[in-house]
Amino acid sequence: MASIMDGERQFHIQTLPDEVGRYVILPGDPGRVPKIAQYLQNAKQVACNREYNVYTGTLDGEKVTVCSTGIGGPSAAIAVEELIKCGADTFIRIGTSGGMDIEVSGGDLIIALASVRGEGTSYEYLPKDYPCTASFEVVEALKQAAEKTSSEKIGNRYHIGVVHSKDSFYGEVEPQSSPVSADITQRWDSYLRCGCLTSEMESSAVFAVCTAHKKRRGAVFTALWNVERSKQGLEDNITYDSTRAIECAVEAIKILIQQDKKR
Repeated sequence: MASIMDGERQFHIQTLPDEVGRYVILPGDPGRVPKIAQYLQNAKQVACNREYNVYTGTLDGEKVTVCSTGIGGPSAAIAVEELIKCGADTFIRIGTSGGMDIEVSGGDLIIALASVRGEGTSYEYLPKDYPCTASFEVVEALKQAAEKTSSEKIGNRYHIGVVHSKDSFYGEVEPQSSPVSADITQRWDSYLRCGCLTSEMESSAVFAVCTAHKKRRGAVFTALWNVERSKQGLEDNITYDSTRAIECAVEAIKILIQQDKKR
């Protein structure tokens, strides 16, 4: 029986298997894809449909793809599913986030060990009591990469730990506008007490899909600012520059490529 899924190209991201590399960097913003692709050799756009802007080039002789996911878990999960169908097996999510722990300042990098499942997509992939975690070797590669560009200066540090994924951006920045604000605030406070580093919207979905398919995964974020530091009158930065996070992800891919070649 014929199906709309029977086309030669993937239904949403519109790629063919030979247009996708084993290694993939996943920004949310389609406009950030060409900027990341500049770090690859001979990169070119291979597809662009909806929120999915896809470029592929090479690093150290290996094919690497950059694919945007848009905002939120559902669209990120679709991208990862279809990239896996095209042969990808290693994913690094890169994005911006809002700092939570007061040790995080705007401009700092955050490498995710795991993600709080404050969204709905991951529950379509994993049991409710199963954690969304990054792969150790990807975390280690990101750590090595981050050390090259970081210092102890506020706004230029890096942190490794648990991050928070959510479905509602305004649930974080304007919780009082929601009829369930008491529940949102209570959960937020509990995450703060547990040392959650930052909040974003896609990593738990990416980790869940990769876990379900047994693929390598990791994530690195730029903290744009930290609302908790502002609340306490602490020094903070505001930044919109994600260059360090991009360079961290690219360098981590290089590290993984070299490790894989030795196997």
